[in-house]
Amino acid sequence: MNNTHHNNIAVIGGGYAGMSAAVALADCSTAVTVFESAQQLGGRARGVTYNDTQLDNGQHLLLGCYRQTLHMIKMVGGNIEQDFLRLPLQLDLHKHFSLRAPRLPAPLHLLVALLSAQGLSFSERLNAARFMLTLRSMRFELPNDITVTELLANHKQDSALVQKLWEPLCIAALNTPIHKASAQVLLNVMCDALNQSRADSDMLLPRIDFSTLFPQRAANHVEQRGGKVYIACGVEALHPLEDGIEIITARGTDKFSHVICAAPPVVAAKLLRPIAALTETVARIDSLEHQPIYTVYLQYPSHITLPHSMLGLHQRYSQWLFDKGRISDQHGLLAAVISAEGIHQELPQDELAKKVIVELREEFGIAEQPVWFKVIAEKRATFCCSPNLQRPSQQTALPRLLLAGDYTAGDYPATLEGAVMSGLKCTDLISA
Repeated sequence: MNNTHHNNIAVIGGGYAGMSAAVALADCSTAVTVFESAQQLGGRARGVTYNDTQLDNGQHLLLGCYRQTLHMIKMVGGNIEQDFLRLPLQLDLHKHFSLRAPRLPAPLHLLVALLSAQGLSFSERLNAARFMLTLRSMRFELPNDITVTELLANHKQDSALVQKLWEPLCIAALNTPIHKASAQVLLNVMCDALNQSRADSDMLLPRIDFSTLFPQRAANHVEQRGGKVYIACGVEALHPLEDGIEIITARGTDKFSHVICAAPPVVAAKLLRPIAALTETVARIDSLEHQPIYTVYLQYPSHITLPHSMLGLHQRYSQWLFDKGRISDQHGLLAAVISAEGIHQELPQDELAKKVIVELREEFGIAEQPVWFKVIAEKRATFCCSPNLQRPSQQTALPRLLLAGDYTAGDYPATLEGAVMSGLKCTDLISA
C-alpha cells in the first residue's frame, strides 16, 4: 500500500466527514486510503435494507444553505434536482400550526410566512416576526451563549410560539431539547438558512438512500483517481512514528504520512486513548453527552398517503412524518421520526411502533394495519449541542493526526453539513 507520494494519507471512517476528506485529497492527486469498519459506507447517514425495501438508518434532510454538502454531492456525480425533492420552507403541525414561506427575497419570505402563519393569534405572529427582526439586527450573534429556553424567555416568546414554532425548529436543527440547546448554534443555522438567499431555506428530501447519495459515489470517485476504499476493515490500533503514523488492521500493518480519524466519537476515543499526547482530545470526546434519534418505518398498503411529503404532529410521540411514496415512489411507506431524549426511550420498540400506528389512525384516519414495521434506534445519533460546548479540534497535539466528524469544533450542530465541513477542514490543515 505504501508508495512514493509525499503525502500518503489514511482516512478512518467512511461516513460523510471521512468521504468528503477523501474526495478532496484524491482531487489533489494525493494518495488516500479509506478504512470503514462496517459493511457499507455512510456512517450515521447510511442506507439499510429491510424486507427487500431500501431504507435509511434515519430520516435526514438537507437545507439549501448546506453549500459544502451539496457541492460535494455534485463533485462526485450527483444531480441535485434529480436526487432531491426540493420544498420551500414549510412547517406543518397537523391541525395545529402551518407556516409556509412564499417565493419572495429573504428575509421578507420569512416575515410574510410568520405574519400569515395559521394556528397563532395575530399578536403571537407579530411577536415572532419582531423576534426575527431583532435577531437580524443582532446579526444572529449573542454576547454570551445561553440555552434556547433562556433566549426565548428573554424575548418574551409565549408558550404557543415555543411549542408550535421554536421548539420543533430547535429539535429539528440541533437534535437537542431547548432547555439544553445552545442558542448561539441555533442562531448560526438560522442565519445561514433564513437571512441570505430565499433558496437557502429550501428543504431537500433525498429521493435515494444516504449511502448512494454521496458516500458510495465518493468511493467510486476516489478509486478512479487511484485511491483505495476498504469496507468491513476496521482499524485496530494507531502508532505514531517520527515521520508518520502506523495503522494496524485485519489486513496488516501500514504506514501513512497523515491520518484523518473520521470515526464516530466513541470509536475515535478508543483508538486515541492509548496515545499519551492525545489525553486532552480524548477527554473532550469523553465529555460529550449524546442524544438519540428513533425512526419508525411502517409499510402500509400502497394507496395509503399523507397530506404532505413531510409534516409534524403536535404533542405526540411522532414528531415528524415522511411519506416515502411522495418523496421516492415507495408507496405506502411512512417514516415517523422522534428526535432527542424523551419518554419514548422507555418503551420497548414494538410498543413504540404501536403508539405511532395509533397516532396515524387518530390523526389521519388510517384504519389499516401496516404490513410490517421496523424501528431503527440510533441511541448516540448526535452530540448534545449545549451552550459553550468545548468540542475537540480537528488538529490534535500530533501534527500528523487529525480529527473529523460533526462533533468536532465548528459553528454547526451535528448535521451532514457539519460533518462535511470538518472533513474539508482536515484537508486544508494538511495542505497548510
